[in-house]
Amino acid sequence: MQIDQATSTGSGSGSATGTDTHCPYCALQCGMTLRPVEGAASADGTSAGVEVAERPAFPVNKGALCSKGRTAPAVLASHARITRPLVRRSSSGELEPATWEEALDLVAGALERTRRLHGADAVGVFGGGGLTNEKAYALGKFARLVLGTSQIDYNGRFCMSSAAAAGTRAFGLDRGLPFPLSDVSRTGCVVLVGSNLAETMPPALRHLTELRSNGGTLIVIDPRRTRTAEQADLHLAPRPGTDLALALGLLHLVVAEGRLDQDFIDARTSGWPEVRSAAMAHWPELVERITGVPVPELRRAVQLFCDPENAMVLTARGPEQHSKGTDTVSAWINLCLATGRAGRALSGYGCLTGQGNGQGGREHGQKADQLPGYRKLDDPVARAHVAQVWGVDAAALPGPGRSAYELLDALGGDIRTLLLMGSNPAVSAPRAGHVEQRLRSLDFLAVCDVVLSESARLADVVLPVTQWAEETGTTTNLEGRVLLRRKALDPPAEVRTDLGVLNELAARLGWEKGFPVDAEEVFEELCRASAGGPADYSGMTYARVAEDDGLFWPCPEPDGAGTGHVTAHPGTPRLFLDRFATPDGRARFAPVAHRPSAEEPDEEYPLRLTTGRVLAQYQSGAQTRRVDELNAAAPGPFVELHPRLAGQLGAVDGDALAVVSRRGRAVAPARVTRGIRPDTVFMPFHWYGEGRANTLTNPALDPASRMPEFKVCAVRVELAAQAP
Repeated sequence: MQIDQATSTGSGSGSATGTDTHCPYCALQCGMTLRPVEGAASADGTSAGVEVAERPAFPVNKGALCSKGRTAPAVLASHARITRPLVRRSSSGELEPATWEEALDLVAGALERTRRLHGADAVGVFGGGGLTNEKAYALGKFARLVLGTSQIDYNGRFCMSSAAAAGTRAFGLDRGLPFPLSDVSRTGCVVLVGSNLAETMPPALRHLTELRSNGGTLIVIDPRRTRTAEQADLHLAPRPGTDLALALGLLHLVVAEGRLDQDFIDARTSGWPEVRSAAMAHWPELVERITGVPVPELRRAVQLFCDPENAMVLTARGPEQHSKGTDTVSAWINLCLATGRAGRALSGYGCLTGQGNGQGGREHGQKADQLPGYRKLDDPVARAHVAQVWGVDAAALPGPGRSAYELLDALGGDIRTLLLMGSNPAVSAPRAGHVEQRLRSLDFLAVCDVVLSESARLADVVLPVTQWAEETGTTTNLEGRVLLRRKALDPPAEVRTDLGVLNELAARLGWEKGFPVDAEEVFEELCRASAGGPADYSGMTYARVAEDDGLFWPCPEPDGAGTGHVTAHPGTPRLFLDRFATPDGRARFAPVAHRPSAEEPDEEYPLRLTTGRVLAQYQSGAQTRRVDELNAAAPGPFVELHPRLAGQLGAVDGDALAVVSRRGRAVAPARVTRGIRPDTVFMPFHWYGEGRANTLTNPALDPASRMPEFKVCAVRVELAAQAP
């Protein structure tokens, strides 16, 4: 094992005893230091020989780390991961160790055979929001150049795509937070919609605590009384699927109570008259009937939001993971615009991006409709620019392909072979039982991963790749802050980087050049490809990103480049202060109206299911379920329900409950609590098997973002014989 010492200066520097880097999990990308443990790695592979230390100078988390961040080195240990390529032998039908040459030859052969027999679009590529910017960029380039396929998307489509669509519609640009996270503590009121930060991003909760210490107020909107909601000055608990009506009702009261910022509306927006009409159709008593939130609470929320000079609305998966998620986020943005809470310091709308590189992952080409720099794939100018960087004719680039769920649904049909990198859709996709069957029906499945996930277990070839601490690369956190994650130690001998895998496959398929293994070289090309795009990184270098606390995009190339008088762009921590990124510089109101969820309760399925996360697990659990400390804290799935519903079922804590939807059945122990609505049940989605929550969820898609409706579906609950 080798510990690499960082040598840069500033708060991002290393020391003689460790390497400053960033957490591999959520989009906070918390700063941490990895330092060697005395005795180095264990002989039995149960320790990677490093431990996490706090890094107080990094402003996002100021040294604070959650249990997942503290225990992240556990997954680096060889006993928790894949350390050799695996190939499914026809003789046994089992995955067995193989050489890299054999494994790569099999994958390249399958990709080429499928293209030859069925056409380029019969090959699919599915990426992940945890891939570094360099990997996301290289994967999109590989799909479109080497494979010539349009069929590429990634699991970030399941995470923040509705907020991205709504933000682009309103502001002309999507960046999760258009301001640093530290601004949150200095505003007057924060409305947190559908986010349980205390469990999903615990280090971020300090910013809300500081907000209240500074005299600000916190409104939490969630059908559950979560640990975050317990911190709020006001908790609104609407029925799942009714956040759109709630936002419209609050805007109605803003108009009725004379709390509009008409000067801001006139000077910096367009489209207000149509939105005003839509809001006035959602009067308070109607909104109470739809949402279950009493009118006095609606009025109190408007008062808390409008009384201070500054305020913010932050949304997360709660309002976004719906078949109307884009319109729901638009309604919250409309509320910000109508009250002048946008386009100025310490006010605004932001999306709390979830995955580690969810922001960067959607900026650089692994999304079905995008090219690097957040350019649109169907824009001729964008195509020409990127094609020039890649050295090909723009006509050679395929057009937009299917969105994530639509791509997964086509497996085994139009799509015969899939390259899966950094994702576990057998657990994380909606209607997961169906998606698992689609994965099984493929002619060939190749998976690049660090662990043998449930999806990897279905593969024909599994390629073991390096993890966060074993490679250098950039990520872009929820603020749009581009960060350098430094290599801290060497990987196991038989493990390669994702960039190395793409390089080897490209060479076997006739592309000897264009897919470098060195991450910094890839980043330099990414920056050129992004130049002039909405997410412009062209003024960044590894050296600049490594300084201090990262760089916020857009960060275009230096003024005076090529003249000898260069002034480096400082980056853009705060967007929209002078103008929005629309052609006329004005923010655009979006007229929206409440509509039911794709699946409403009925006599057969009388309850609503909503899903989410718990503190000790992350996403599909592929990595965190391999950490003993985290499993001790959260050992398995559960069904959270209200005592009234439990009484009707004759259930008590720990009883096995079956939750049944039109798509399947999941079984898990009961957890009875008054912190949830009586008409709603909750399940976390981190587990496979009988307790897999996404067996139940509805793949109904938002027409704009193609986001599935994870957050609400109709179910019934009954006693089961035994919990898994």
